[in-house]
Amino acid sequence: MNAARAFILALLLGWAFSASANFASAAVAVPQLTGRVVDQTGTLGDGDIASLTQVLKDLETRKGSQIAVLIVPTTDGEAIEQFSLRVAEAWKVGRRKVDDGAVLVIAKNDRHLRIEVGYGLEGALTDVTTKRIIDEDITPKFKTGDFAGGVSAGVNRMIRIIDGEPLPAPEPPHWQSPKLYDYIDPFNPFVLAAVFVISGILRGALGRLAGSIATGGFVGVVAWLFVGSIAASFVVGLIAFVFAMFIDMIPSGTGSSRGGFGGGGWSGGGSSSDSGGFSGGGGSFGGGGASGSW
Repeated sequence: MNAARAFILALLLGWAFSASANFASAAVAVPQLTGRVVDQTGTLGDGDIASLTQVLKDLETRKGSQIAVLIVPTTDGEAIEQFSLRVAEAWKVGRRKVDDGAVLVIAKNDRHLRIEVGYGLEGALTDVTTKRIIDEDITPKFKTGDFAGGVSAGVNRMIRIIDGEPLPAPEPPHWQSPKLYDYIDPFNPFVLAAVFVISGILRGALGRLAGSIATGGFVGVVAWLFVGSIAASFVVGLIAFVFAMFIDMIPSGTGSSRGGFGGGGWSGGGSSSDSGGFSGGGGSFGGGGASGSW
């Protein structure tokens, strides 16, 4: 009797495992987060995506919150609630421990959509509020075929609500941390010539070591006035000190060979958040939000 029970239990466990494995393999894979707007259907034009991306980027810069938009053809039978939660958990939009992210997921062929809201925004983008956004701003335009207008209207209303929510101020983006090559090409011939002249004057007046130190300090101060970064100006000054200290050991032909490394001396600094790829900030989700159809 015990053997029969064990056999039946084994069969049930095997069936359950097989069913769960089949469901996992059949579920639509979560698309890779390649930008603030991911459209796998070609519904939105390039201009629509660029405009929407800029609006979402401005929100993140201003408030720190992240909103992402995903349009897929279908969830292949999976409930939009389950699929959108998987997307939100994989993408992790919103700041870590602030959890101020939201994802607008649209399954175009299924005619279903959902706004998935992070924990930190559930007090503002409540289930009732997100349902009204879907019913009043998004689906009316979807019914007329204006998908770009519906997405834009829904996102803009979400942003207006988030703007009224007291959230921690955004931190300066890590990708804007000053780096030497963001501001100056140290091998530019004009830069080398200027350091050469300055070091010659100061070394002649103060001696080799003191003159080299003075050269590094002078160049570092000038770099700080242009860049406004102590770290970057220190690196520039250190390079200038080494250059001045050992300039008489550099072969005369080296200077001309460096000319190919750059044109202008100073160049613009930061890069946009999308130039290096958009990524979520580690936000968490618990199933808050609303769904709809058209």
